[in-house]
Amino acid sequence: MKVLVVGGGGREHALCWKLKRSASVSEVVCVPGNPGIARDARCVPVAADDIEGLTELAQSEQPGLVVIGPEAPLVLGLADRLRASGFAVFGPDQAAAELEGSKSFSKQLMADADVPTARFEVHTVAELAEATIREWGAPIVVKASGLAAGKGVIVAYDVEEAVQAANDMLSGNSFGTAGSQVVIEECLIGEEASCLFLVSGDTILPLDSSQDHKALLDGDQGPNTGGMGAYSPAPCVTPEVAQTVLETIARPTINELAARGIEFIGTLYAGVMLTEDGPKTLEFNVRFGDPECQPLMSRLQSDLGEVLLAAAEKRLHGVQLDWDPRPALCVVVASDGYPEDFEKGQRIAGLDAVEAAGTTVFHAGTSLKDGEIVNSGGRVLGVTALASTVGAAQKTVYAALEHLDWPGGIYRKDIGYRAVARENGE
Repeated sequence: MKVLVVGGGGREHALCWKLKRSASVSEVVCVPGNPGIARDARCVPVAADDIEGLTELAQSEQPGLVVIGPEAPLVLGLADRLRASGFAVFGPDQAAAELEGSKSFSKQLMADADVPTARFEVHTVAELAEATIREWGAPIVVKASGLAAGKGVIVAYDVEEAVQAANDMLSGNSFGTAGSQVVIEECLIGEEASCLFLVSGDTILPLDSSQDHKALLDGDQGPNTGGMGAYSPAPCVTPEVAQTVLETIARPTINELAARGIEFIGTLYAGVMLTEDGPKTLEFNVRFGDPECQPLMSRLQSDLGEVLLAAAEKRLHGVQLDWDPRPALCVVVASDGYPEDFEKGQRIAGLDAVEAAGTTVFHAGTSLKDGEIVNSGGRVLGVTALASTVGAAQKTVYAALEHLDWPGGIYRKDIGYRAVARENGE
């Protein structure tokens, strides 16, 4: 079958790469794609948030399955439009996508469903947000309620920093309309993990665990980003923890949506904090994580096209996923200056040598300029390796990155450090 993938980032490159290698898939078309994705799919230059253009393209291409990668078109209702036109779609409808599109909606749903999460309040008035922050004290978390490309979360270790963050969000100075509501949360302490599930109606199929690194700098320091690297599986997610997350977080959430008349078909991503009191929900996303998708697709041995079509057609019950037992690790190379301002159009060379050193390079923020690869986004490459241990995968990726010829690229040097420490008995 022909599969149409919507998006042009590292997550979509990993999906296209895996779909191309699926026996059930005859052709992969990606919109808008990027130069790296073009190695694995036919790219068509339609923006991922152009709902009309994407609907027209689907009607022209007549794919057997549409896979929607990013959150923005889901929140805009692309899945609704395509399903109404008769297409099999992997990705939730607009109502279900509010789990990611509105953190205030998500937190209230968690409260209604008794899903374990941090204490929270939602505010639209700066003075009231400030009063809550001063009453609760620091450390404290301030979140823009709307979509902010993974950067709308401020973990403040000082009350004044938190007050400033809330004021900046509510004034529209940071994150625009995404910050017109802010969620104030208590700061949960523990180790964070990413627990993803394929969902089709009342069928919930867990993916293997993963863990990403959201902070910009080594040692989890610096501002939050969309993710600077990830690995799978995450040793902190034991079989017991995974079962607890399924039964106390994923299933009650899907059941609560169903009780509201909302059917979920797609990926439910639960960001969880493993606290002394058990797993608690940090956030929900409604798509594959980025960069978690890169190591997950590297390890998945099942036919991705078959699995996603089964979910889209509500045939997911009884499907089992096969995984390579070896861990995979992905290091994100970003533009210097990210997550703030950065220079675009810088030439990137050495990519063939990076891959020849035993990695797969997934493209995120790249484009072509005069026939050469250049950076066009904040997070640009996801260099990924599969190996016998997380430590071995880490060594492979960092050795390969020595071949990268891009002075303007930055990356963390410690992705996977928690798992490596466990492997070393530390």
